Amino acid sequence: MIESNPALTLALAMCFGILVQVISRHIKMPGIVLLLGAGILLGPDGMGLIHPSMIGDAMPMIVGFAVAVILFEGGMNLRISRIKREQFVIRQLITVGALVTAVGGIISSKMIVGWDWRNSILFGVLIIVTGPTVITPLLKRLRFRRSVSTVLEAEGVLLDAIGAVLAVVALEVALSPSGLSFIKGVFHIISRLLTGVIIGSAGGLGLALLLRVRRLIPETLENVFMLSMVFALFQVSNSISEESGVVAVTVAGLVVGNMKTAVRRELREFEEEMTILLIGMLFILLAADVELSQLSRLGWRGITLVCVIMFILRPLTIIVGTWNSNLNLKQKILLSWIAPRGIVAAAVASLFSLELESHGYDGSQLQAMVFLLIILTVLQAGLTGGLTASFLGLRKKTGAGWVILGVNHVSRAVAKILKMYSEDVLCIDENPRECRLAEKDGIRVLYGNGLDSNILYRAEVDTKTGVIGTTRNEEVNFLFNKKVKETAKLKNMLGVVKNDYEGITTKMVLEMGGKVAFGRPFDIEKWSMFLNRNQAEIQTWEMKDSNHQSFGNISENSHYIPLVYVRDKIACPVDNLTRIKCGDQFYILVRSQTNGKTSEILNANGFIKLNKVE
Repeated sequence: MIESNPALTLALAMCFGILVQVISRHIKMPGIVLLLGAGILLGPDGMGLIHPSMIGDAMPMIVGFAVAVILFEGGMNLRISRIKREQFVIRQLITVGALVTAVGGIISSKMIVGWDWRNSILFGVLIIVTGPTVITPLLKRLRFRRSVSTVLEAEGVLLDAIGAVLAVVALEVALSPSGLSFIKGVFHIISRLLTGVIIGSAGGLGLALLLRVRRLIPETLENVFMLSMVFALFQVSNSISEESGVVAVTVAGLVVGNMKTAVRRELREFEEEMTILLIGMLFILLAADVELSQLSRLGWRGITLVCVIMFILRPLTIIVGTWNSNLNLKQKILLSWIAPRGIVAAAVASLFSLELESHGYDGSQLQAMVFLLIILTVLQAGLTGGLTASFLGLRKKTGAGWVILGVNHVSRAVAKILKMYSEDVLCIDENPRECRLAEKDGIRVLYGNGLDSNILYRAEVDTKTGVIGTTRNEEVNFLFNKKVKETAKLKNMLGVVKNDYEGITTKMVLEMGGKVAFGRPFDIEKWSMFLNRNQAEIQTWEMKDSNHQSFGNISENSHYIPLVYVRDKIACPVDNLTRIKCGDQFYILVRSQTNGKTSEILNANGFIKLNKVE
């Protein structure tokens, strides 16, 4: 029954694909390694629950649609501003570096495994891809320095699209009965890449413009609208120029992701969730299609070939690709160590196997070799990448800096004070005007929705000392802290609360594991207005009473707001759990009209006033 039911095969592949990824998150293992193992275990050579052969001619179409969504989402995550900073290295890696990998792969497979030139050429062209499906989760987990992670992510996304086109053209040349000439092959490559870029740019621009107009696409239809457009763009491009669709959707994702649109958090999360679902399904299906006997037949020759690719060919590619670049030796070593292959390599290898067999050639060993390469490179990167980066000093430092959600006069004041004490501060906001004002103050700003997982990833919240929600909407502040709690393990999650009578209360914040920013509930919009109208100022006070151990009256008084305290030359935002020690300095926001009353209360509580800070 199972062997003759393609619908059941698809359903089980989706189901087990998600289950395996859930398990991988809990045990902190690279998900793709477990997916490959599960696919082989569940396939015909294992438990016999999944039979990809039953899907028949529909398999390439299913793989194509899935890859389209995966590459579109990968393109959306790339930031042109970051790519520009490393554009020389990225350009070198996807051109000269790819050529070195292809030629090295051809020669190595010919000499070590003893394949004919057809399989060797196809293998060499195929292994130039790395893949965002592996790289992106790896970068999120291992937290490399920005320069290295930008290069790896861009290389993975761009080479997946370019490599897929090169590989398919190479297959056409290899199977052409009339012997398709090299010149024609080069022409096919250039024409398909250009077609994909043009259609992807036009399609991405059209999508971005539609999403810019609020309410043009009903909120409940945004997700499925985007998904349908990606599918259509992929197939339209393929119909004009075969296999150009992978380039088109990648470019479209890049355009949409880098244009200011009304894209909501739910839309980006939907793309991520679809990608997770499709990656799981594809790896289960493609791994189940690999015969264990073919893997075992590769033996030590196969393992030797993979080692040559990992430890000789990849470093050589990096040496050539980073020549005359600004990257130092340690960065080059880490780039040489990290080059896992992903879903596009697996999908194209399966396509090669089917096409070769339909023309009377054996493509099973080629497919098995690619899957062996995927397994070993992912294991190497996933299990040793973090240790290698730590040894080289290229992992991001944890527990340094603050992320502030919401840009207003109060949050800008807090950011400037923290920066005075060399704290790294990043503000997140969707308001262009407020962001420009913060940038004029020398504050780093990230345009976007702080509830978006991609924005939090770019903000690197998992490496920070803490976060502060300072928007006028206390529910957004609460949700921001809750989202951060799910994303990173931080001790300091502060949020502004307006009052304890309705909405989000201090009790709710504490139960969630957060803290109330600036000591007590207050109306941040009103206090921002006071600052804007010069009706409030920031004063510096120092605690001189050694017996004073808690905030006492200072956290209950409505005449002033304690913003930041400094202890042992380290500045931290005040929260409702802050304990005061003798010698602590506090930056306190004080209303001008109640200045006298404020001084009276603070002096009575053991504080003395220092200089005023503008």
